[in-house]
Amino acid sequence: MSADPDKVVSASEVSIFQSGQTILDNISFSIEKGEFVFLIGRTGGGKSSLLKTIYADLPLQMGQMYVAGHAIHSIKRKEVPILRRKIGIVFQDFQLFPDRNVTDNLMFVMKATGWKEKSKMKTRLTEVLIRVGLGSAALKMPYQLSGGEQQRVVIARALLNEPALLVADEPTGNLDPEVSRGIFKLFQEINRSGTTVLMATHDHELVKNNPARILKCENRELLDSAKEDFDLSTSIY
Repeated sequence: MSADPDKVVSASEVSIFQSGQTILDNISFSIEKGEFVFLIGRTGGGKSSLLKTIYADLPLQMGQMYVAGHAIHSIKRKEVPILRRKIGIVFQDFQLFPDRNVTDNLMFVMKATGWKEKSKMKTRLTEVLIRVGLGSAALKMPYQLSGGEQQRVVIARALLNEPALLVADEPTGNLDPEVSRGIFKLFQEINRSGTTVLMATHDHELVKNNPARILKCENRELLDSAKEDFDLSTSIY
């Protein structure tokens, strides 16, 4: 198996383990450039473990996986930051520095991923904040922002390096339904602009009302709606 330039993620005969337990067993799948894919399944079923494997936070011990052209099964620690520049990661719990304003939060990531020229950094920072609807929030502290606004900052942070893949782990899990819909629409807009999106969610209504390809973690398997039908009512929780 080798990297396919038309696929952002490709996995073959992958098994994922945590604490000596098999979480996902012998799974194979791929995600094409430009796709929007939901990742669903019960808590503890393997969603977060799969995402962590994709962005090389959890070592891949069995099988082969390529993400944005990088061989995850043989990636070296020094290569992980290079991979992360090609992947935007959105967490449920924001993970913003509470003692730094929005600009400083984003600048920290830019410096950590190799940005050098201040003029280009400022331009890019402004671009991503405008894109997520927070053009006037650059000097605000996280505590001055609502939960939805903080998540938009996190999305802006994930977009800084124009990622090939945007990975979102329960991005609307801590938000009320109306705010969640706004955040989801933002992900749709990002996807329409060409960025591949892989979103893990427990939100049954979100999946039901927004038809897209679905990957489902169940009984250590990964089911794919592109290949088979399954009952959503038992898939989310």
